[in-house]
Amino acid sequence: MKGIRSASEPYAALLASKDPHRFFDDWGLSETGATGPTGNRYGDAAGHSCMAVAGARPSVMTLETGSTDRLGNMHAFAATALNFAAAEFVA
Repeated sequence: MKGIRSASEPYAALLASKDPHRFFDDWGLSETGATGPTGNRYGDAAGHSCMAVAGARPSVMTLETGSTDRLGNMHAFAATALNFAAAEFVA
């Protein structure tokens, strides 16, 4: 994890890639970001999230909600991550 900025796609991919080994599974899902109401110390605004799926088709994405609503962002991040993972498994 050294040298990789958190709340970034490479960091999310690294976290997701560790899940299968840690939990003896075939895939992993991760999410990292800034829920709000303010941004993080790395310069990402509130509403910034990076997500990754590890498995047969590794994939990463970034979501920017543009919102400072912490609870709303948590819901948006979780729903997006689950839909992202589901789409990767169906494809």
